Amino acid sequence: MDWKLDELEGQMKGLAFYFLLVGVLSVLVGMVWGIQMSATHDHGLSPAHGHLNLIGWVSMTLFALYYHVVPGAAQSRLAMIHFAVSVVGLIVLVPGIAIVLSGGTESLAKIGSMITVVAMLLFLAVVLRNRAA
Repeated sequence: MDWKLDELEGQMKGLAFYFLLVGVLSVLVGMVWGIQMSATHDHGLSPAHGHLNLIGWVSMTLFALYYHVVPGAAQSRLAMIHFAVSVVGLIVLVPGIAIVLSGGTESLAKIGSMITVVAMLLFLAVVLRNRAA
């Protein structure tokens, strides 16, 4: 891959910005949640916290970077669907895991997991559609 530094320099816009915004909000919530767990010495929800950081911060930020570096990919309807499904997956999965860890039903966690897998499959489709020929 031949990257040009000037292509990576400009302001992040559009879909890339929104993915990054979700990522930053996720890590801020994750940090506060981690501090709360540490302060109370109750780490029972650590797996939910971990998923928030991994899917919310890491995945969303990686998506943002991809769409920033490959701006043409962000212009498709598929990319917009990818964003929506990714956010819904995060919003459903993390509370779903917390509910399971608190002794509740697994339904929301299972649904959130499937939505998150679909989001990653959509991202795979975007990447494959926009590969260099």
